[in-house]
Amino acid sequence: MPTNGIIESTNGIKSPVNCKKIGRQLAFVQTLLPIFAYKSFSMNFPENLRYTKDHEWISLSGNIATIGITDFAQRELGDIVYVEVETIGKALETGDVFGTVEAVKTVSDLFLPVSGTINELNPALANSPESVNTDPYGEGWMIKMTVNNPADVEALMSAKDYQALTA
Repeated sequence: MPTNGIIESTNGIKSPVNCKKIGRQLAFVQTLLPIFAYKSFSMNFPENLRYTKDHEWISLSGNIATIGITDFAQRELGDIVYVEVETIGKALETGDVFGTVEAVKTVSDLFLPVSGTINELNPALANSPESVNTDPYGEGWMIKMTVNNPADVEALMSAKDYQALTA
């Protein structure tokens, strides 16, 4: 029994000792809360996007697609420090590597969700690659491309299917 009247749970959260029953209940809640917060409350799965098993998202307007990595992917990678795309102007097939994303601890390939030609790299990523972490579906988009067959986008996973994949 600590002498300072404070106990520390396994996840580092401190609680008063003088509430034995409440303290045990509080410790239980404090143990589960981070799990629920990570899985349920903080993951973002916009319904208007389509998703790949490789954790890219795609948004289509006509035959122009915007592509980035998902909230799940950026969390798994950690702090993004660099995005490299050397395929601007190139025609690529579904599943081809179109670039890489570098995080503090790893480098990961970026896979094209559908066939087409890469038109543009998000210019803001040169000075603020961390926007992939802070706003993966907005300011953190990676490329724009012309899609060969817009119907291919609809064949990708819905938000509900992608959420089930990452659960």
